[in-house]
Amino acid sequence: MILTASLTLLALLASVALTLAGWGAPAAVAHLALAVGILPLIFAAMLHFVPVLTRTGNPQRGLRWLPTLAQSAGLLAAAAMQGLLPGWALHLAASLDLLLALALLAWIISRARAALGRPHPGWRWYAAALVCLILALVVAPFWMAWPPLRSLHQHLNTLGLVGLAALGTLPVLLPTACARPDPGAGLWLEGKLWIAAVGVLLIASGSALHWTLAAAGSGLLLVVLLSLLRQWGHTFGVRALLADGVACSLLAAVGGLLLTLAAGLAHGFGVMAARPSLLVWLFGFLLPLVSGALSQLLPVWRWPGPQHPARLEMRRRLAATGGWRALLFTSAALLALLNAERAAVACAAAALSLFVAALLYALRVRREAR
Repeated sequence: MILTASLTLLALLASVALTLAGWGAPAAVAHLALAVGILPLIFAAMLHFVPVLTRTGNPQRGLRWLPTLAQSAGLLAAAAMQGLLPGWALHLAASLDLLLALALLAWIISRARAALGRPHPGWRWYAAALVCLILALVVAPFWMAWPPLRSLHQHLNTLGLVGLAALGTLPVLLPTACARPDPGAGLWLEGKLWIAAVGVLLIASGSALHWTLAAAGSGLLLVVLLSLLRQWGHTFGVRALLADGVACSLLAAVGGLLLTLAAGLAHGFGVMAARPSLLVWLFGFLLPLVSGALSQLLPVWRWPGPQHPARLEMRRRLAATGGWRALLFTSAALLALLNAERAAVACAAAALSLFVAALLYALRVRREAR
């Protein structure tokens, strides 16, 4: 888990640096962030959370290699898109990711069936996210014949895989970060999945067919996001959410997803290019989500088992600059929305630098701190 998170962070830093320098093919840089960085981290998070949600044991040893294999496939894809490898490497990478996604989906379903009692509804969000990934990989070879499939592929990845996986995790992760239970989290997850899934499919299909479908899907996702913010505000209070660095980052990620919907609609109406809307998603949603989630999960992955002071201290150090990171990431998204790309990338780079500094400081904590 630690290795996967480290490589994810390196991939994200490299993609931001390449974007700032204007180097690399855009598709290769995007896949460096998504296929090398985010997809393996999502796999790792699923392997971490599904046993908790289904009250079953740890994943089998072989499954723990899924994130590493996904990162290898992502490197193949990025290198092929950059022209460093022949075209067949891209098809090999997509085929490998497809097999990994199918294997992970089958494992999640088997764990849900073997659960002690009724499994937590969060597992269904992970299954839906993997279905979106599988659909995205299936349509990828055909977009040369029909270019709109490329947009379908992109939206199934960015809003389907990442969006649904994030929305399935946040109602579980944020109460953990706030050290307070959310009695309504299970009901929210159970009731909002199909609204969110239909919304994603409408946005993805609308991006390929007609903007009105995408607008309808954005409306459904807007309902889901606003209901989540309302529940968090009622349960925890805005002051508590802003006081904790992890919670603040996760809150910023939800706000960034709202900005992404606005940017997507602007693109659909023809008043914004595709690139700024993608940067809004990256800076406003993805980066605060990853930094916030890792701030909470890395101490647990480093020291699994009972709570102890070293883990708490590592978490404290990672969360210390979370509020400033959230502010910088949100500023970067707003600047991207205004088409000020270089300033947006600079803000995002500053926020990532804060996270790297916090991570290096946190890694100095030793177990003997207990």
